[in-house]
Amino acid sequence: MRQVSYICVAYAAPPVHLLPNSMATSVSSVTTREGAQRVQRAGQLCLDMKANDVVLLDLRGVTDMTDYFVIASGTSDTHVRSIGQHVIEEMKKAGLPVHHSEGLQQGRWVLLDFFDFVVHIFHPTLRSFYQIERLWSDAEVVALGQQE
Repeated sequence: MRQVSYICVAYAAPPVHLLPNSMATSVSSVTTREGAQRVQRAGQLCLDMKANDVVLLDLRGVTDMTDYFVIASGTSDTHVRSIGQHVIEEMKKAGLPVHHSEGLQQGRWVLLDFFDFVVHIFHPTLRSFYQIERLWSDAEVVALGQQE
């Protein structure tokens, strides 16, 4: 009998979600302009809740995983959770519900997956530890308020 060994490699990257065929059509029909407006809205919602150091990264051409990252920091676990809840609620009101969320209970690193973009809200110590902007340094930084 032949023995097979498997090696498991863990790394700190967000999960990649596969879309059902019915959703793939609707996501791909989003124009570049609409996507930019949505990510700008998410960034502004973070600022509305007094998030610190809000950064928008344009990942188009860098990865196929998503088009943009919104990266922000809260001042405490409670602040991180409240920013995340605010973004979820307001984007849902605008007709764009979050596909997947992680970390809302703990409030250390909240990840909100909206397909076209992913919102990362960090506790400051985790943001400096993971240095996500450095990991994605090939991406263009987009000014908040800049429209395409």
